[in-house]
Amino acid sequence: MTTPPVYHKGVVKQVLSGDAVVIRGQPRGGPPPERTLCFSNITAPRLARRANPNVEGSVETKDEACAWQAREFVRSKIIGKEVIFTVEYKTPAANREYGCVYLQKGDAKESMTELLVSEGLVELRRMGLRSEDETAQRLIALEDSAKSAGKGKWAPEVVTEPEKYLRNIKWTIDNPRQFVDSYHQKPIDAVIEHVRDGCTVRAFLLPDFAYVTIMLSGIKCPMFKTTNGVQEVEPFAEEARFYTESRLLQREVKIVMEGVSNQNILGSVIHPNGNIAELLLKEGFARCVDWSMGVVTQGIENLRAAEKTAKESKKRIWKDYSPSSGPTIDIKDKSFQGKVVECVNGDALVVKTADGKYRKCFLASIKPPRPPVAEADTGKPSVRVTRPLYDIPYMFEAREFLRKKLIGKKVSVEVDYIQPPNAGFPEKTCCTVTIGGINVAEALISKGLATVIRYRQDDDQRSSKYDMLLAGEERAKKKGVGVHSKKDSPLHRVADVSGDVTKARQFLPFLIKADRLEALCDYVTSGSRLRLFLPKETCLITFLVSGIECPRGPRPGAGGVTMPGEPFGEEATMFTKELCLQREVDIKVETTDKGGNFIGWCFVDGVNLSLALVEQGLAKVHFTAERSPFYNQMLKAEEAAKAKKLNIWAEYKEPEVVTEVEEPQERKVTFTTVVVTEVGQDLKFNAQVVDNGPRLEQLMEELRVDMDANPPLPGAYTPKKGDLCAARFSEDKQWYRAKVEKIAGSKVTVLFVDYGNRETTDISQLAQLSSNFTLLSPQANEYTLAFVQLPSDEDAKMDAQDAFYNDVMNRQLQMNVEHRIGGGEFVSLSDPETKEDVAKILIDAGLVLVEQRKEKRFAKVISEYIKAQDAAKANRVNLWRYGDFREDDAKEFGYKR
Repeated sequence: MTTPPVYHKGVVKQVLSGDAVVIRGQPRGGPPPERTLCFSNITAPRLARRANPNVEGSVETKDEACAWQAREFVRSKIIGKEVIFTVEYKTPAANREYGCVYLQKGDAKESMTELLVSEGLVELRRMGLRSEDETAQRLIALEDSAKSAGKGKWAPEVVTEPEKYLRNIKWTIDNPRQFVDSYHQKPIDAVIEHVRDGCTVRAFLLPDFAYVTIMLSGIKCPMFKTTNGVQEVEPFAEEARFYTESRLLQREVKIVMEGVSNQNILGSVIHPNGNIAELLLKEGFARCVDWSMGVVTQGIENLRAAEKTAKESKKRIWKDYSPSSGPTIDIKDKSFQGKVVECVNGDALVVKTADGKYRKCFLASIKPPRPPVAEADTGKPSVRVTRPLYDIPYMFEAREFLRKKLIGKKVSVEVDYIQPPNAGFPEKTCCTVTIGGINVAEALISKGLATVIRYRQDDDQRSSKYDMLLAGEERAKKKGVGVHSKKDSPLHRVADVSGDVTKARQFLPFLIKADRLEALCDYVTSGSRLRLFLPKETCLITFLVSGIECPRGPRPGAGGVTMPGEPFGEEATMFTKELCLQREVDIKVETTDKGGNFIGWCFVDGVNLSLALVEQGLAKVHFTAERSPFYNQMLKAEEAAKAKKLNIWAEYKEPEVVTEVEEPQERKVTFTTVVVTEVGQDLKFNAQVVDNGPRLEQLMEELRVDMDANPPLPGAYTPKKGDLCAARFSEDKQWYRAKVEKIAGSKVTVLFVDYGNRETTDISQLAQLSSNFTLLSPQANEYTLAFVQLPSDEDAKMDAQDAFYNDVMNRQLQMNVEHRIGGGEFVSLSDPETKEDVAKILIDAGLVLVEQRKEKRFAKVISEYIKAQDAAKANRVNLWRYGDFREDDAKEFGYKR
């Protein structure tokens, strides 16, 4: 009588080969028991094995024909599934059991042994088969059928050319960085072969069979450590490995290789049910780690959110978690908007809010460039005065980056945390600052002009965009820019002339000879005293504003005593700060005082600082202004301030008898050198300011280098009306900044914002514009030629437009803003060498008409234009060739106004 087989149940954990599996039994209060079961009566081809460096004489072996196919056949059928199996006998020496595995299908059982034999992937061991055994005879019949059908290893091509069916396995990667970059962070098909711990796996990449070790990006699980030959298991390390193993081992997944750390590959493993890293975090089996979070390409927010969920639930490794605490932030102070009035050493801003308050905001989670490592102490006392802004490499560049992008601009501020006072430093309000949707700290870090602060793992007091900062730092490191560059750091050899009488006298002749000098206002001491940096002369000076007497604010005195300020001294200081601080100014030096300070006139965007202070009632006209060309203007401004009783004139009383004859208002002439880049209709044109040319050229060069290094993927960018994007110009095939104006199917009309021309192009010629290239404002502004009108006749209008185009297109001209209507600026243009007025040239040629304006300040120029028009009329040029055509505009000819 035959004994009925005993069936056991279990889940297939791993397929070792085409004829051996590891089966995990039911858990009984601990880790589930495992047993290795070999399929009885068959032999599968042997899989390749790598050489074991710890075993002497170990060598690498190759696959036998159909070995991988047999393993994959079994794996695809039963991995991770519940099976039933029988055990026929054991081999105690090898601790292996032999039997048969069945896949339950309803009431029927499907034998894996019979499936393998029928597919020709294994070979029967016929010596052990008994002729009276029905199962054995069925296996023999199945093998004979597979042989006759040429299946599997019995296929003719496998028998004759077996090498074509073998894997070419790459067991080691010689250059991991180059290997990772070659895949361009694209998902790759893979099969997980081994789980070392919860966050480290080994896998075969398909179809190339590269064998790689992947450390999960952005997370770390409890580990297995070996100390002095003894393995130490961190709490929850076994559970974390089991969690990963039960879901990934020998499963088909997608792997995104994202970075390299110490020859280890960092990446994300995407299972059909999701990202395993996110699942580990959510279950409390892992924590986020900052050192690898920067390379994560997608789902950073999901990782942080999953960790937060586990922390709040106090799951597993977070069972003793308590949130880090800091000073509380009032909800009304959590976020606000304001205008940036100062950039402090590359990591902080002073913002003026709508209610007139000034708030100092530190950029959260970043640190500015550090000073170089000091040389060994020689024992000699140092007499050098440190100037961090100029002496610390990249500090000046960091401050300049913020200054050029933010000064005077409106920003949004989100307070992340408040850092309490520490080591003598005051409390810091640490924030995320954005302008136009761009994170200022991220832009700074991406340029290599700051680095990210690394925190303790349990420290939650950090930027709300911390992972974006880490990613920006990784980009900067990869590009090797700023503090990450291998080149020598930039040096700023700046001569400090402030208060040095001898040096001031040496510099004075050169500064007077230079007439107008470009300077940068570094500091404002009072309303009329500035500290300026002269970039061309590479020197720092103290500058006193000419022609005024300005009240002084509180200031330090001898013995550490603060001297009280004069009335309206603080108001004058704040006015000058808002107008000048960290702005580019023009100065005209006249002389020096006995303290080595320079005295002269200061202009900010064409505004005379002395005159502006007088207009606001924050300064009086000094007698020294009499010899200046601004004296009359300043007197009028002072009288106007007195009449309005502004500030220092609040208690001023008018003389009893005042006979005031108002002088006609003068026309302001402040020329700006521009280049006309585009001419439109109705005498409108676009122009660039020449002084901004180098910055624009540098931006264009950086944009094209970036687009060449990171070419856009077709279809990756979906334009929206009003978007600022990158567009390839059809004529020179170069990339430029452009604004989306109209979308019609796949055709998009864009305005090239730095040049003023438009083009309708295909959507494939557009790309997303990186945040680094949006901080510089559009350079081609639109203007209209002032004081002239086009004729109503279309042909005559076309002639005038053509003449205007030929006179100004691509020319460098002097431009003066005459007046504004709405948001439009009406300007005059003239040749910088001949001083010829473009509008007057058109009038002389009889192509345009003079606009009738009654303002007194324009009387002189309008008079000159009318004389030119009369001369053209007398010579019967163009519009006037048939006489004064405007005489037809009479009632008897049906003309009506």
